[in-house]
Amino acid sequence: MYDTAIYIGRFEPPHAGHVALLERALQCAPQAIVVIGSAWQVRSPKNPFTWEERADMLRKALPAAEQDRVQVLPVRDYYNEARWVEAVRAAVAAVTAPGARIALVGHFKDATSSYLGAFPGWELVNMERQGSIDATTLRNAYFGATPDTAMDALVPLAGQVPDSTLSLLTDFARQPDYLLLQEEWRMLRDFRASWASAPYPPVFTTVDALLRCQGQVLLIRRAHAPGKGQWAVPGGFLEQRETLWQSCLRELAEETHCDLPEAVLRAALREVAVFDHPDRSQRGRTITHAHYFDLGDAPLPQVQGDDDALLAQWVPVADLPSMEDRFFEDHFHMLDHFLGLTCLGAAAEPHRKAV
Repeated sequence: MYDTAIYIGRFEPPHAGHVALLERALQCAPQAIVVIGSAWQVRSPKNPFTWEERADMLRKALPAAEQDRVQVLPVRDYYNEARWVEAVRAAVAAVTAPGARIALVGHFKDATSSYLGAFPGWELVNMERQGSIDATTLRNAYFGATPDTAMDALVPLAGQVPDSTLSLLTDFARQPDYLLLQEEWRMLRDFRASWASAPYPPVFTTVDALLRCQGQVLLIRRAHAPGKGQWAVPGGFLEQRETLWQSCLRELAEETHCDLPEAVLRAALREVAVFDHPDRSQRGRTITHAHYFDLGDAPLPQVQGDDDALLAQWVPVADLPSMEDRFFEDHFHMLDHFLGLTCLGAAAEPHRKAV
């Protein structure tokens, strides 16, 4: 018998397989801790539900007598496994006694399950696959329908979806966010189909430009799907006859009309960092080279949104943490890398308590 059983997942959304693993965790220990990943991500076809919505669906899928034995800890995606593991450990340590006997309940599904081997000291309780669907299948059926037919599309899967999940999906299909996510889902489906016949899955190369000036950073609001209306760092795809540097300057000029001379930008360049996590983009494997410029106390350059940018705006660095759930893909984490917006290992901010 263990003191605590840990179950880690994204649960986007919870299905019967998730519930079976959670029930196994409750059999192992008097308390189960569910670590919900992708917390505070903007809504997207891959992450359509807030961590609070997912926690509520999971709890309500259990008998009432078992619900109080489950504690939920939200953890953000750091797109850096070592940092994410540290955050998970810190969050669990904050709610468990020193020396507690901890079980880690999970299932080795594919390469994405490698994290189960990243917690030495927690004894792994490995289970076989439970059920025949996964959350991706569920999301594709759901977003491939319409508000009027969404629940009909889930009928073939209904036996493997808890009532709590079906209830939320029914309500969510009537909300404006459902239609926006459908637009994103269709765009991403068509984008992947455009290169599906390639002999190998392509690897896309992009650039981003992070400008800091007078304690503010230059951001854009994206004009098109994916991420329509979401905040992002100016950037885009590398063109065939460009260097990374040339591409960075071009994208900055096209999206923001920032007219700083190249010599000024070169003098302000502080770092170039590569962001290459396999899951950082839903469009496919995308590796970006983010250029960090610090203009110090120079006058703020005039900017104007254009091209793929609905808006270009200087935003105070102090405002960025509260905007985390409105950023495209991993752009908040790019900002975090350069500006140190989050505390290492902090899973839940003071105003975002675990439940």
